[in-house]
Amino acid sequence: QVRLVESGGGSVQAGGSLRLSCEAPFSLTFACMGWFRQAPGKEREGVVNIVSGTPQGYLDSVKGRFTASRDNAKNTLYLQMNSLKPEDTATYYCARKRCTSRLSAADVTDWGQGTQVTVSS
Repeated sequence: QVRLVESGGGSVQAGGSLRLSCEAPFSLTFACMGWFRQAPGKEREGVVNIVSGTPQGYLDSVKGRFTASRDNAKNTLYLQMNSLKPEDTATYYCARKRCTSRLSAADVTDWGQGTQVTVSS
């Protein structure tokens, strides 16, 4: 099983920013990946779909605030989160997925361990 290592979670006040990192043991240049999140009592939802290394499709509620990027030299995926809101509070997961246009947990082949993000009002 592929090991994806996330970091960068924490606690911030509303309006603040965090950057999550996901280190992968493989090249991300053409990888199909995703960031997902799961809030307590809620289903896991997709945040951004990354197809062949390019972000394609963000969750509506994070558009304009979250940006996915990668550092190919470090095999690291990032999720920059700005203007955070209390409703962004969740455990965030990095995942490798099948290369599809949909952002669904059903397409995930490997999950990271998750990193907690808590946004206070």
